[in-house]
Amino acid sequence: MSVYRDEGRGTWYVQASYHDSHGRRHRTTKRGFATKREAQAWERDFVALHEGSLTMTLASFWEVYAQDRKPRVRESTWLTKETIVRDKILPFFGDTPVCEITPADVISWQNELSSHRDPSGAPYSPTYLRTVETQLSAILNHAVRYYGLARNPVLAAGHIGRKSSEEMQFWSKDEYLRFSEAIMDKPDAWLAFEVLFWTGLREGEMLALTPSDIDLARSRVTVTKTYQRLHREDVVGPPKTERSRRVVDMPRFLSDELRDYVSQEGIGKKERIFKMDKGYLYREMRRGSALAGVKRIRVHDLRHSHVSLLIEKGFNVLAIAQRMGHESIDITYRYAHLLPSSQAQMAAALEDEGGGR
Repeated sequence: MSVYRDEGRGTWYVQASYHDSHGRRHRTTKRGFATKREAQAWERDFVALHEGSLTMTLASFWEVYAQDRKPRVRESTWLTKETIVRDKILPFFGDTPVCEITPADVISWQNELSSHRDPSGAPYSPTYLRTVETQLSAILNHAVRYYGLARNPVLAAGHIGRKSSEEMQFWSKDEYLRFSEAIMDKPDAWLAFEVLFWTGLREGEMLALTPSDIDLARSRVTVTKTYQRLHREDVVGPPKTERSRRVVDMPRFLSDELRDYVSQEGIGKKERIFKMDKGYLYREMRRGSALAGVKRIRVHDLRHSHVSLLIEKGFNVLAIAQRMGHESIDITYRYAHLLPSSQAQMAAALEDEGGGR
């Protein structure tokens, strides 16, 4: 393994070799380094990576992780991950060799996150803390699974935060109707919230809708895509999961509202019906909640509100899951506290069976 100067180009290059896990020898050449120091640093990381010692820093391994994982995830998901790693992980661990990160280091980092307060004195939410921790654990799991790291120190350190919010927020039908009346002065926002509450669509699914997605005769909407705002551009892509591709029946009044709006606005068959972004929805949610005097919930909580209404109407978990684009077990887990309890009926049935003894 050697570092050489390319006299013709005025740059440096590396000729490196390593043995894989089967003992086979491999050789590679990497060119184009501006300085000898850069070439030597690349050589050290290359050897560490391929021989499983992982003496490279976490900042360097993050680049390896990005190369491996970025092509396999949605762009919006990657941007979220990238922001968390850049702002919350690399400032603490970036200069530390991967193989030297200990459970004690992780605990110190967790404590730093847990003690953080914003200018108003508020801490990070428990779900955000768990999300940040999960990103570090994912990077180190990748190092364990593919690059020979002995163990993931996050697992030994234990977890902070929690996976999901303990309390699910939603509106009753009466609360929604009060909110809906308060925002009627803005027809686009009013109709967007109508769709969200009465169909249970995700915000991105609703924002991607075009007239061609709506069968007015049968009062149905076909979900095949989702909207995101990425790099200051409107991006319409595939939905969250394959199960998210579905047909959702609408109440007739909602179909009529959509017909009237599309006609009045002159919206083309392939144009987005709702020419807005999620930020607009969030602002209107705040405004309408204040005007209506109802508790403040998130836009996504309208999806919970829809499920709550369906459960109240007596629909079974499987039917609700199909409508929402979820697995039935997800509905059972997330909304168990809203589902009617069968414990009393079970006890009565067992009483009948055992009463003749």
